[in-house]
Amino acid sequence: MRVIVAAAGTGGHINPGIAIANKIKKEEPNSEIIFIGTKRGLEKDLVPRSGFELKTIESYGISRSLTIKNIKRFVKTVMSIGEAKKIIKEFKPDIIVGTGGYICVSVCKAAQKLKVPYVIHESNVLPGVATKLLAKKASKILVGFEEAKERLGKEINVAVTGTPTKIKDLQLNDFEIESRIQEMGLSSDKPVALVFGGSQGAESINKSLVDIIENKMNKTYQIIWATGPKQYDIVKKQLMEKQINIDNIHGIKVLPYIYDMESVMNICDIIIARSGAMTVTEIEKLGKAAIFIPFPYAAENHQEYNARALEKAGAAKVILDKDLTATKLNDQIEELTKDKSVVKEMGKNAKALSIKDVEDKIYVEIAEILK
Repeated sequence: MRVIVAAAGTGGHINPGIAIANKIKKEEPNSEIIFIGTKRGLEKDLVPRSGFELKTIESYGISRSLTIKNIKRFVKTVMSIGEAKKIIKEFKPDIIVGTGGYICVSVCKAAQKLKVPYVIHESNVLPGVATKLLAKKASKILVGFEEAKERLGKEINVAVTGTPTKIKDLQLNDFEIESRIQEMGLSSDKPVALVFGGSQGAESINKSLVDIIENKMNKTYQIIWATGPKQYDIVKKQLMEKQINIDNIHGIKVLPYIYDMESVMNICDIIIARSGAMTVTEIEKLGKAAIFIPFPYAAENHQEYNARALEKAGAAKVILDKDLTATKLNDQIEELTKDKSVVKEMGKNAKALSIKDVEDKIYVEIAEILK
């Protein structure tokens, strides 16, 4: 099988693309796979590190505001269809797999002109502009949520496959959980809340955590908090101004970034985070209760749609970024963690939404198209 994967921008687009490529390679070791992305996004690091070749084009997301900058980007994006056509002609793929975002428009428009079949994987509950634009001529749209299928309409060829993620449910016993919690410098006699705001952190969430720490609100729970690498020094300075040593706060572990996220997500009782598709998928897979604070500037507000899907299922609570305060966040954490059965039930509801054998389902769909 010869495959081009179109993936660019964030890990939420790129990592599913890599997972799909790895699955194809596993099933068909002689497959040839390349990626098309840009020189700007995380793909320039993640794709080569995964062992795949990355070809780049000048494609951009188009803003609705009429500025010189956006006009130039629009022109470059239109021209990038030609760049994509050249790569497709040289590589001669059997199929193209797009994992959402602006890069898919350039690559899949080129595929349409060259009559190469393509599939789009859409991770979010609310399908993005690119997915909706390309859906009618796609061989199939693969979606991460059942709700996304309903939003695309009956005339679109859709399969609910779930979204690939590397996070696994480690099935840790009580002793293993206690040991790992203690390794973090915390106690095993209080619930643990894991807080993070994506790979770069989230300023509004960090501000609320600083206020919670300053006012010693977390009397009934402990915190593992990833500030984001770029915001760690800012948070450290803010705490220092309040005479608080970031490395020595009772019941709280503060880190710039959590490299072993799988382990930490497995030992926590509740997760407080943004609601990108990847985070939501991981929470479902692990069966964790969550408090979501959707990123308010996400395209078409898709993060709130993701969060509301779990809220509707009784698996999460949602606090909008504009309503976020330290008091509101603390009250919500306390309310959920005071009763273990509530957290357990929410986790059970989250797990019920998780789709199993995701990579297998995606591979079968791609293989069926090529038959």
